Amino acid sequence: MFTQSFPCDDASMPAAISYEFEERPVAGQTMRVADGMHWLRMPLPFSLGHINLWMLEENQGWAIVDTGICTDMSKDVWRQAIASVTKGKPVNHVVVTHLHPDHVGCAGWLTGEHDVDLWMTREEYLLCRILVADTGRPAPEEAINFYHAAGFSPDSMHNYQKMFGMFGKYVAPLPEAYRRLQEGNVLKFAGHSWEVLVGRGHSLEHACFYDPDRNFFISGDQLLPTISSNVSVYPTEPRANPLKDWLESLQMLKTRLPEDVLVFPAHGKPFRGAHGRLDALMQEHLDGLSALHELCKEPRRAIDAFPALFKSRISNSNLVMATGESLAHLNYLLEEGVLLAETDSDKVTWYRRS
Repeated sequence: MFTQSFPCDDASMPAAISYEFEERPVAGQTMRVADGMHWLRMPLPFSLGHINLWMLEENQGWAIVDTGICTDMSKDVWRQAIASVTKGKPVNHVVVTHLHPDHVGCAGWLTGEHDVDLWMTREEYLLCRILVADTGRPAPEEAINFYHAAGFSPDSMHNYQKMFGMFGKYVAPLPEAYRRLQEGNVLKFAGHSWEVLVGRGHSLEHACFYDPDRNFFISGDQLLPTISSNVSVYPTEPRANPLKDWLESLQMLKTRLPEDVLVFPAHGKPFRGAHGRLDALMQEHLDGLSALHELCKEPRRAIDAFPALFKSRISNSNLVMATGESLAHLNYLLEEGVLLAETDSDKVTWYRRS
């Protein structure tokens, strides 16, 4: 029922990917991966462990793609990397794929340190500014109602309220002006042209960068080798359907990218085998939709959907992300017309087959 719009090539088989490099940088160190292109493996203080950042040489300096979270450790890593890689040439641009803290966190600090411009898509830049402004605010009533409707217990709600506004803890304030990235833009770095491809679903307007001459693709979180990026509904847009956007974006990348493109992802190692990996990512969500539809033979809350979608245990540390992803799948099925949503007298929402 859910596979017709997103055909996959033998998607039931595991994605066949091959890693390009036998080595990878030690955490906090860099590695040259091509002429004028260096890979910085930035440590992260949470479960992912690292993020891959990219330094692209220009005739007159360097461009940085993604930045890590804003901590003293990240700043120290950047100082060391810039000193060792740039050989005295200046940093000219900071380019950010999307607004999540591990990607945008040091952007404001780097642009200020080097007096350079920030390049982002419009939706990512503006929403990031809003989220940073939430720092120190109490959780709004709309958000409390949203997670209550999803089935949060009083203890879970307390934890959510305690953590609200933490975004700005890891993100330096952005500059008051920026350069807008849009679908189809071409950026010229290191004597090569990088076309901007925009994906949606994981974030609002995620910029990726494709160099057709060398068949390179800087994917950010839009295409990862071993994990699937979170696709969530948030209290600011409770009826959103980001999973539809995500599936359409994955299909778009399969259309636009060659199968043998070399993918430089934000997490994991550079790899080839993009089409098979895109098929696997799409099929993973389609399987989740089918399992969730089956689960909803009986009425379920958003937090009851976890067994259909996740193999790992959901705790308070990942409850908000898991709930957002459950709602993304539920909203998709609601829009397809195969589920109904009903609110009980306690203002909790229950989902069942239509």
